[in-house]
Amino acid sequence: MKYGIIDYEIIGEGEPILFIHGWGLDKTVLQASFEPILRMGSGYKRFYIDLPGMGKSEHGHVRNSDDILELLHDFAVEIIGEKFMIIGQSYGGLLVRGFVNRFGDMVSRMVLICPCVIPGVRQGRVEPLVAVERDEEFLSTLTWEEYDSFTQMNVILTRPVWEKYKKILMPALSRADWDYLNTKLEGSFSFDPDDMEPSDMQVLILCGKHDSEVGYKDQFDLMRIYPKANYCALENAGHNLLIEQTELFIMFLFIWFFENRLNEVIDRMV
Repeated sequence: MKYGIIDYEIIGEGEPILFIHGWGLDKTVLQASFEPILRMGSGYKRFYIDLPGMGKSEHGHVRNSDDILELLHDFAVEIIGEKFMIIGQSYGGLLVRGFVNRFGDMVSRMVLICPCVIPGVRQGRVEPLVAVERDEEFLSTLTWEEYDSFTQMNVILTRPVWEKYKKILMPALSRADWDYLNTKLEGSFSFDPDDMEPSDMQVLILCGKHDSEVGYKDQFDLMRIYPKANYCALENAGHNLLIEQTELFIMFLFIWFFENRLNEVIDRMV
C-alpha cells in the first residue's frame, strides 16, 4: 500500500506498532525478524514502512531526517490514528527518538535495536571491526563480492549467519537508491533528539558488544533520558544482532511482547 511516497504493509489487529528500519534496508528486514515472534501470539497491529529511497518508497523531495520525521508524523496521524508502540533499528533508532522528542504523546513505548546515537559514519564510541568467530573453510567458498559484503559489518562469519544475511539483508540492500542515500539524504536532524526531559516511557534497548557501526556504550547513556529503560548489550553480536544472535533477540522480544503469557507460566510455578 502507499501513503504518498511511503510504501507500507499492515499485518494483524490490536495494539499498533510502527516499525522503522535502518539505513539502506527496507521493511522486509524487520518483518523477517519480528513476524516469527509476533505470530506466536496475537493482539498487535503491525505497520511496516519503507523509508524514502529505500525498498519500494520513492525519495521525493526528502533531503534530511527532519523531512522524514514530518512524513512519519503525517503517516501516524492519517494511517495509524491512535497511540502506538514504535520500534527502530540502527538509523531507525535515531528517527524514533526524534519522533518521541517531538511527538512523544503519540507513543506508548519504544524498542531500540542497535540504535544510532550520533549521526554519521561510525561516530561516537564504536568498537573496532573484529570477527569473533570465523569459519575459514566456509568463507573460502564465497565469491570475492560475497565475501566483501559479508565481512564489512558482521562479526560472526559462519555459514548459518551467511544464509540469514543472504536471505534477509542482501535483497533489501540491493533495492536501495544508493546514489540518493550517499549524496543527497542528510541523516542528522536539525535538533538533538536526546535533548529532552527524562521520560518514564517503557523502553527496551538491545545492542551488540562488537558493533563497529554505532557501538553500545553511547546507547547505555540513553537511560539518563529513559530511566525506566531495560538495556542489554549482547556478547558475540555486532551491528547485525538480528541475524547473529537470533535466539537471544527472540527471547528478549517475546518477553517484551507477551509478558502476560510469561507471568501465567511463573504463576503456575509458585
